[in-house]
Amino acid sequence: MTAHGIDTDRTPEWDRLREKYLRAPGDRPPSSARGLHHFAILSSDPERTITFYQDLLEFPLAELFENRDYRGSTHFFFDIGHGNYLAYFDFPGLELGEYAEVLGGLHHIAISVTPEQFERLVAKIRGAGIDVHVVNGDSAYFPGPDGERLELLSYPLHDMYGNVVGS
Repeated sequence: MTAHGIDTDRTPEWDRLREKYLRAPGDRPPSSARGLHHFAILSSDPERTITFYQDLLEFPLAELFENRDYRGSTHFFFDIGHGNYLAYFDFPGLELGEYAEVLGGLHHIAISVTPEQFERLVAKIRGAGIDVHVVNGDSAYFPGPDGERLELLSYPLHDMYGNVVGS
């Protein structure tokens, strides 16, 4: 196994992976998926989660109903644009404990907003007393109501630091 670190130049490894796996746009088969239907996250308090996402971040609550897989569980969805949703569940009586990041688990959820919305929403988040870590003036990391790590990113969809993903 190759040791990696901040002083390690991984360019040869990345070049090899691109050469082996990355196909030119015209050579890629179409995806078998239609898109991200929803991303599901746990909530310890539905009302707190609703006020955070709907009132603070301005992602409208789009639906709320009982979870089909767990009686008494709330399943609710926030509209994050382009037909994409963040979904939340609560599991009353299950006592899941605190969120813990693990390999293969959630690192963060990045949501694209316009540069104007970025500045306004970061100010709102800070005004709510939430610690925000801004990187390069275009990316803001902060915790959600249950500790989930969120990122607001002022890059357009498909643009990652000037690299157009998928082209």
